[in-house]
Amino acid sequence: MPRFPPSPSPNLLQRLFSSSNKRSSSSPTAALLSGDFHLRRFSSGNAARAAKGEKEPWWKESMNKVRNIGISAHIDSGKTTLTERVLFYTGRIHEIHEVRGRDGVGAKMDSMDLEREKGITIQSAATYCTWKDYKVNIIDTPGHVDFTIEVERALRVLDGAILVLCSVGGVQSQSITVDRQMRRYEVPRVAFINKLDRMGADPWKVLSQARAKLRHHSAAVQMPIGLEENFKGLIDLVHVKALFFHGSSGENVVAGDIPADMEELVAEKRRELIETVSEVDDVLAEKFLNDEPVTAAELEEAIRRATIAQKFVPVFMGSAFKNKVIASSYVTADTVQVWMGVQPLLDGVVSYLPCPTEVNNYALDQDNEEAKVTLTGSPDGPLVALAFKLEEGRFGQLTYLRIYEGVIKKGDFIINVNTKKRIKVPRLVRMHSNDMEDIQEAHAGEIVAVFGIDCASGHTFTDGSVKYTMTSMSVPEPVMSLAVQPVSKDSGGQFSKALQRFQKEDPTFRVGLDPDSNQTIISGMGELHLDIYVERMRREYKVDATVGKPRVNFRETITQRAEFDYLHKKQSGGAGQYGRVTGYVEPLPSDSKEKFEFENMIVGQAIPSGFIPAIEKGFKEAANSGSLIGHPVENIRIVLTDGASHAVDSSELAFKMAAIYAFRLCYTAAKPVILEPVMLVELKVPTEFQGTVAGDLNKRKGIIVGNDQEGDDSVIQAHVPLNNMFGYSTSLRSMTQGKGEFTMEYKEHSAVSNDVQTQLVNAHNATKPTD
Repeated sequence: MPRFPPSPSPNLLQRLFSSSNKRSSSSPTAALLSGDFHLRRFSSGNAARAAKGEKEPWWKESMNKVRNIGISAHIDSGKTTLTERVLFYTGRIHEIHEVRGRDGVGAKMDSMDLEREKGITIQSAATYCTWKDYKVNIIDTPGHVDFTIEVERALRVLDGAILVLCSVGGVQSQSITVDRQMRRYEVPRVAFINKLDRMGADPWKVLSQARAKLRHHSAAVQMPIGLEENFKGLIDLVHVKALFFHGSSGENVVAGDIPADMEELVAEKRRELIETVSEVDDVLAEKFLNDEPVTAAELEEAIRRATIAQKFVPVFMGSAFKNKVIASSYVTADTVQVWMGVQPLLDGVVSYLPCPTEVNNYALDQDNEEAKVTLTGSPDGPLVALAFKLEEGRFGQLTYLRIYEGVIKKGDFIINVNTKKRIKVPRLVRMHSNDMEDIQEAHAGEIVAVFGIDCASGHTFTDGSVKYTMTSMSVPEPVMSLAVQPVSKDSGGQFSKALQRFQKEDPTFRVGLDPDSNQTIISGMGELHLDIYVERMRREYKVDATVGKPRVNFRETITQRAEFDYLHKKQSGGAGQYGRVTGYVEPLPSDSKEKFEFENMIVGQAIPSGFIPAIEKGFKEAANSGSLIGHPVENIRIVLTDGASHAVDSSELAFKMAAIYAFRLCYTAAKPVILEPVMLVELKVPTEFQGTVAGDLNKRKGIIVGNDQEGDDSVIQAHVPLNNMFGYSTSLRSMTQGKGEFTMEYKEHSAVSNDVQTQLVNAHNATKPTD
């Protein structure tokens, strides 16, 4: 994209930062403004090494020009729309389409019909593009909390990310969740404040929220020229230039002078940027404290160092400028949609986010007791690749791989370290949403897909010279279940095939069998999550299914310590059963990461050590079903202190049965309680309906924890039991005349009230078969 040099007339800011403008046209700063800085950036380093007689590895320059990024945000913040514009401006697509697919095409990254109909992203999609000689691999992720595993596994394999924030909605509930996931996987990120043309847009409020709610050490690297309908362009605070977007789709970026009425504000914001970065970068801090002028190149390098070290988050801005009237050569006016801010954001991605060799990735050496091994990230090393996503494609299972080290080639034999199987790579492709391009090889730092490999999500592949596995990703537990069964008995085979495929693709989707009703139970992250799979079953497998009432995944736990001393003794001719276990159960601390602990504190050989695993297995089995409502028992610690065995009649089965009965006997004495999933609910409703909505939340036993005002709307945060949230979208629409909206995500399991516990226990007992 051409950038034109500024006009020579000096202004206040050009004088303030004259040190950067006095350099020759061949300086890094001038090169950056002319758009060729990134092409020359690493070649200067190569020349210096060549002068010393050093030789760079063959892959060094190409690896420096690779970026693996994800685009994540709260639902409806514009992630997929942003990705669509990125693909357009980088030449990967030649037309821009709407997310909802009203034009019959839809956004490139939302390839499923369901995604286009509902206007939401359901599955993460991978693509790649080229920007100024840089290769950028992109994963577009869903915003809805029900599909959070898609964000989780994308961030697990990415080197950097763009966090999209709405300039009107600000930092919302899912923004906080996504940022937490980025922290978990130590992903450097840039923020992009979107929709500056919208009524009520306030990027400075959003920046303040990011600092307060997300604890970001951040500052703007851009600022808008006007807001809402007056949004005309951006000011680059690093290079002190105004950027205007010309052309029918804003494809031509023109650099110009800062508007005279904004010079003082720009000087203030640039100083704020330098001060914020200098707090986390020693090199820039020295210049700032000495009150020395900071050139654009020096500031850019400092921002890059701080961003890669995850000490700073640069904030970019932009928007789709709708209904802008452009005069054509025939003196008629065309209404077009111009996107402002994508090209500078892409410049920011290649300038500030790391290349694959600048990120620390670790593997576990299975030949050395899972010792942590730092991967070099170079193609020269042994092959190490992680299967992070599975998809049933037109040609069988499609396995997405992130290559961390080494090279993979079509026809190579690779080893699945988890299953120890040797597999040949029959086909290697690079993905562009649902399109694919066959390639012969790929090296470290790339994201590719392979066909014909039988594996599970999270499996590691090597060339056989090492036995490394990558660390696993965090998979949240399902919070909701549905009973499903096919309408027609003839479709049972397709029904099972669909469930097996969905369970393999999505770790948060679980399938089980209710032992009482013999019904198939599917579990997931919410109503929408399960509804989507039932609908996909109908569309993709032609299986109509009846769906039972949604069920909440309750848990049980204990509140006090209780002793057990149980003797299991059975004689029925021949060898009998004999096993005695003594000890106690107690609740685990509330901050414990484990949900079940077993400890053997027997001194001596009262119970032979060979029977201890059977005892632990018995207690675990008993804890799978509590006596209150038959749900799993968690946050429990079992301590074995004594016991007895018989020389002839003791066996693993005897001690396992002794553990099961001992648990059942002492469970009631430990005062068990039922835990229910509590959701963090965020609502945005017109202020006139605030009282009605708050009253309804109280009826649902919700606790309001926050209430903010955003223009004419009230934003309410509340903790509400999931069991009381079924059908809430319909209720909210009727209470607010269709103007209210809400998002919901899992927060924690907490104890139910006594009256609710009594109701649940009675309902459970009523379903038990009578003798």
